[in-house]
Amino acid sequence: MSEPPAPLPLDYRAADLERALGADWSRTLWTAYRWMRTARSLDERMTALQRQGRVGFYGPATGQEAVSVAAGLAARPEDWVFPGLREQLVALVRGHPVATYVHHLFADGMDPALGRQMPCHPTAREVHYVSMSSCVGTQVTHAVGLAYAAKLRRDPAVALAFFGDGATSVSDFHAGLNFAGVFQLPVLFVCTNNQWAISLPVDRQSRVPALADKAKEYGFPGRRVDGTDFVATYRAFAEGLERARAGGGPSLLECVLYRMSAHSTSDDPGRYQPADWAQRAAEHDPVRRLERLLGELGLLSEDLLRELQRQIDGALREAIAAAEGTPPPPAESLFRDVVAAVPAGGSSPAAPGS
Repeated sequence: MSEPPAPLPLDYRAADLERALGADWSRTLWTAYRWMRTARSLDERMTALQRQGRVGFYGPATGQEAVSVAAGLAARPEDWVFPGLREQLVALVRGHPVATYVHHLFADGMDPALGRQMPCHPTAREVHYVSMSSCVGTQVTHAVGLAYAAKLRRDPAVALAFFGDGATSVSDFHAGLNFAGVFQLPVLFVCTNNQWAISLPVDRQSRVPALADKAKEYGFPGRRVDGTDFVATYRAFAEGLERARAGGGPSLLECVLYRMSAHSTSDDPGRYQPADWAQRAAEHDPVRRLERLLGELGLLSEDLLRELQRQIDGALREAIAAAEGTPPPPAESLFRDVVAAVPAGGSSPAAPGS
């Protein structure tokens, strides 16, 4: 197998990084890299487990790590996250335990949703991360509703609404952006444009060259950013969130990146992606781009990288072993949160973490 191409450089100096990330920029970069490397390892491990039949389904987010980590680090605890399909990492960065997420992937008795959701559809109320839906675009209007409530209550929270390029073609996109624009709501719309709506390329979704341009038709600004550049993406999130928090209203952030994996473990991208797609995507690999920058800044050595990977692998092995050793949800939990009165003979145990 040939070596992947070298990642494109991130051309930043210390002064640039301090302006973009603040005085503690080196810690922010290291934290971001640790989370991005964790997510990449999790994707690789869980995809392998699905192929072995140990989990039923998995939807990797390979190539989108910079966007999720930037969002998780830039947002405040009071903000609410409405994910699209690949933002699980935002919840982890905000404090949802990796071990709990792995329990969810196995749909066992320690899964907060008690096995009622598809894998990769976690719920994490404690970090204001709303359970996602595989129905494309519905979260857009949900986020707008929360932003409207926050404005009425004079709550400082901002809603982050994530969606893919394909969701810009559904009615919820129009309804949500239009309502947010009219009422000047504190919401940041985030389009993670990985250039594929499963098998449909983005140029079949819209004639607009940049999806961010759609924002101006709703009366607020749109911004396009390189979603494989953590520094630029973090700065864009920070500025969009601050604008919304200060009463400036909504904005649309389009993060352009490359989907580096199949849509899910049920997909075969070799049937529709061009032959050179994987090479182009590898050049824009956000993990390797940040790794290269850290090395050029003298913040990452081979020894440090090996130690970090050892720690990540150990934590994932421990979480997987715990999940595989946990019994499935008890049958009587079927009624919990569904009916007010449990049928005769049943019981309704408390959900994990409640």
